[in-house]
Amino acid sequence: MQSVKVGRCVFLAAKLSQVTRSSCSSRFASAVIRVGLRGMATASSQPVVIRIPRRMQERIENIKQMQSKKFDKLPTVKPGRLLIKSKNPQLNQSVGYTLGKFEQPVLTSKGWKSNKALGDYFCINSIQSTPPSVLKQKDEGDDGASASQKTFNCFNICPELVETLQSQNIIHPTTVQMQTIPKILKGRNILCAAETGSGKTLAYLLPIIHRLQEEPFTDSERNVRAVVIVPSRELAEQVTSVARSISKSFGLVVKIAGGGRGVGNIKAAFTHGQPDVLVATPGALLKALWKHFINLNELNFLVIDEADTMFDESFAGMLENILSHTEVASRLSETVGLVRKAQLVVVGATFPGGVGEVLGKVTDLASMVTVKSRMLHHLMPHVKQTFLRVKGADKILELHQALKKAEMEHKGVLVFCNSASTVNWLGYSLEEMGVRHMRLQGEMPATMREGIFKNFQKGSVDVLICTDIASRGLDTQRVGLIVNYDFPETHADYIHRAGRVGRAGGSEGGEVLSFVTHPWDVELVQRIETAARRRTSLPGMESEIQKPSHKTDFQDVEK
Repeated sequence: MQSVKVGRCVFLAAKLSQVTRSSCSSRFASAVIRVGLRGMATASSQPVVIRIPRRMQERIENIKQMQSKKFDKLPTVKPGRLLIKSKNPQLNQSVGYTLGKFEQPVLTSKGWKSNKALGDYFCINSIQSTPPSVLKQKDEGDDGASASQKTFNCFNICPELVETLQSQNIIHPTTVQMQTIPKILKGRNILCAAETGSGKTLAYLLPIIHRLQEEPFTDSERNVRAVVIVPSRELAEQVTSVARSISKSFGLVVKIAGGGRGVGNIKAAFTHGQPDVLVATPGALLKALWKHFINLNELNFLVIDEADTMFDESFAGMLENILSHTEVASRLSETVGLVRKAQLVVVGATFPGGVGEVLGKVTDLASMVTVKSRMLHHLMPHVKQTFLRVKGADKILELHQALKKAEMEHKGVLVFCNSASTVNWLGYSLEEMGVRHMRLQGEMPATMREGIFKNFQKGSVDVLICTDIASRGLDTQRVGLIVNYDFPETHADYIHRAGRVGRAGGSEGGEVLSFVTHPWDVELVQRIETAARRRTSLPGMESEIQKPSHKTDFQDVEK
């Protein structure tokens, strides 16, 4: 046994001497490895003593510490409310915790491409009760009235308009309205980039109606003076309803020209003369121009709403054609006087790359004043957003549970799918489960779609299964839950879908539930979670057509 021990000790000593020579250089050349030869040769139990250089000891200790801390996470939880709540509590993140500039967030959804993650989830909790676009009320004394205490009287618009708004319980302007209305009244070309549900429709309709009622037409053969272009018939009906409600006391005529109903229906809108305000879809407006039902020679205002859709490839060609029939002002002086050009207002939450190319052909881009929201392209801080990793076959069961809970809380629900076929299939499945609902998708005839959304808004049913046709601009104040049955394909689609809940003037406590099924869904979720943990905007979202000459930020108002 002793010979075995000696052999092992000599072998160990030789190895350590090699390591010492290679790692310690000349500094530790004098290091001595002493082996108790006397203990090896005798039968005594005296231990073998091996001296290891201090530098090597420190290196081994560091390696041990790194290995022990390899899977340790930095503490991201502090006392107080949670911003991110995960199934795994170690991945929670507090509202009070801020990631460092070069600190990489640890994502709950990191391993969600694997089937082992099925059943995992995380929630982005709401951290405030009101939308960012609603100016905060101050509970201080009467000294120093804040911007939040201002009413629409501060714009010097006609009293009848203010009274009409008050009758509809619209008292205080939102941040986007505070910035946009004065500039339109001055005759500026406007690029308004603000989050969904921030009051953009009233932001352009109020100054337009005010300006039109100041200069009423007396001629029997008058021409259209304001055109609002929107991507869908449903949105056209909504904008028309708002325009009529605030202009009826002035006798202004507001008409709609929607697509999908034939030339005869478009012609019928102009049988009793030209309207003061026309709300139209691109296809219907082009047909009216080609058939000479209208002309835009005396147009004072041209509004392009939902710009991210209007400048998409599907509409860009028609929009260019419409703009070619219009004289758009390039300078402020061209929007006033007897002979004037049309004032251009472009409204949206995102702007695709082709915006500058199209608008540059009809106006000077430098003349456009940009109004940009501080929370643009950020996740909504007042809406709870839940992401659930689930198998495709289990989505219908999870949806049924969510709908039963929403029914108990008397919430309106929008269920989004990526295709018309999924809308129809899901509708049949919910019918078998006894869930009352309506369906809305683009393949339906316009006459069928016309009343569906109105009935949903009136509360005929609480569940509407739809495609992205219902995600752009539609007012859904009664909606308390959004379900992404199919996860949206882009960040812009997610923002627009989520924007149907928690709108200005709507009910509080909105929620978004998203089912995450496919690997490509996971990639989008990881970007969303990263933006939530860093509290930054979503990547790859455009909000400008170029560097504008005048730029306004809402921070000045909120201060």
